[in-house]
Amino acid sequence: MTVLPDPGLPLADEFPDASREQWQRLVEGVLTKAGTAVPGTPAEETLSTMLQDGIATRPLYTAQDSAADPGYPGFPPFTRAGRPEGTAGTGWDVRQRHARPDPKRTNEAVLADLENGVTSLWLLVGGTGMPVSGIPAALEGVYLDLAPVVLDAGPEFEAAAAELLRLYGTRGVPAHSALGNLGADPLGLAARTGQHSALDAQSAAAAALAARCDREYPGLRALTVDALPYHGAGASAAQELGCSIATGVAYLRALTAAGLTVDAACAQLEFRYAATADQFLTIAKLRAARRLWARVAQASGAASTAGAQRQHAVTSPLMMTRRDPWVNMLRTTVACVAAGVGGADTDTVLPCDDALGLPDDCARRIARNTSSITGVSEFPNLSEQSVEREAAPDPAGVAEGAGGGLPTVRRDDAFEALRARSDAHLAATGSRPRAFLAALGPAAAHTARASFAANLFQAGGIETVQDPVTVDAASVAEAFARSGATVACLCSSDKLYAEQAVDTAAALVSAGALRVFLAGRPGEQRETYLRAGVDEFVFAGGDAVAVLASVLDRMGVA
Repeated sequence: MTVLPDPGLPLADEFPDASREQWQRLVEGVLTKAGTAVPGTPAEETLSTMLQDGIATRPLYTAQDSAADPGYPGFPPFTRAGRPEGTAGTGWDVRQRHARPDPKRTNEAVLADLENGVTSLWLLVGGTGMPVSGIPAALEGVYLDLAPVVLDAGPEFEAAAAELLRLYGTRGVPAHSALGNLGADPLGLAARTGQHSALDAQSAAAAALAARCDREYPGLRALTVDALPYHGAGASAAQELGCSIATGVAYLRALTAAGLTVDAACAQLEFRYAATADQFLTIAKLRAARRLWARVAQASGAASTAGAQRQHAVTSPLMMTRRDPWVNMLRTTVACVAAGVGGADTDTVLPCDDALGLPDDCARRIARNTSSITGVSEFPNLSEQSVEREAAPDPAGVAEGAGGGLPTVRRDDAFEALRARSDAHLAATGSRPRAFLAALGPAAAHTARASFAANLFQAGGIETVQDPVTVDAASVAEAFARSGATVACLCSSDKLYAEQAVDTAAALVSAGALRVFLAGRPGEQRETYLRAGVDEFVFAGGDAVAVLASVLDRMGVA
């Protein structure tokens, strides 16, 4: 490994180095003037914060403060991340929780979530929630080989798992393509309900599910180690960790007793933790959880790679207020950032009105779009009504930029300008500019890139149209002609591009497409696709604003 030299901080070169002792003296002076100094007590102790577990956090940490070697991401003890790449390549899994009892309304919410950025589903089933028999209706229209499903069925986990596995069969989902977690958690259930009489039978049923998943469904886990019941009861971070690790050990023993190897047993567990508005404590908790579990796996004889703990972080229900629920958005945003920085694989942001009951559509949308300016630059809602407010006065007393001072910018300026062009076109013509998505092949081949392309164009205010029945170049051209769109984008896998992209691009040009895009990097086929009529390639990491501005220009959208 090449170690790059420290570039230093050139802006600080003209200032003398400050010592810790100097900082302490300055702080002590401030505390004395404020009347808060404690005689004989160092300033750092006065300003330290005592946490629930008797751990004191100091106001200042420097490079001189030693800590255990965290290792490298993806390697034991997995302190920094469970995978070498962390979530840098794909982002974390965005999992939305669904608790409505009505399968039809759940299905509406599920489809809306999946179309707008959610990547996995968490279904509450049984009891007073949605009946087990409602699982098929709730998942109608969901591509089960693309969207992982996580069940939370309490004592009915066995019946719910059987129904989901049956659904995979009737929908023709290959066993190796089924993704998610069947959600068995007998010990968590006992903690929530105080009922222990069925614990042995439930543990045996969970072990049987794990054995079946290990044999037949490599993408499914059978058990969840849910620490939320302990967190919800007021447990400290250390207590939450202790309960979850003890539960994990108990499940390892049950699964290995049922015939699974230690490695296979570890692979059947997913750990669920609360993420709170105390961001640094949350980061430390998630890192500590991975380190603890890696030690358990090592002591149990698991292979080194098997000790990577799979983590699902959920914004803390405990911190949500019922009065003035909008403030909860601030809490969940901080918690979401902490979960991501802490290395969680999956993140669930609870809607701001979660403490009041079932959330409305607005709260759900804000929850799933909590990461950066996501609701503007990705997963936009073109039908959303603009919020109008009376213009605020300029604090400088002059029009922005008129006096030659520093400009005022916002991170969404470029996208707002694109959306404003689309809004003006809508007002003038009665419709927004349209792009046709030529989705080639089965859903498994085109869904990822079609979703990417739809979000890209919609971020610029361009509606997308997709015809589900496009089997060859001729039918694609016919569908484009019916769509009312003026530009088109090919969406599929690299394999199908090699087989169909040339003919389809040529057919779209012949049908009158002003511009033809291809979703994905072209690789070695770039020149071939360009000659066939593809004008540009769109992919993650490209200049979205430049692409969208050029499309609107070509469409004549001023």
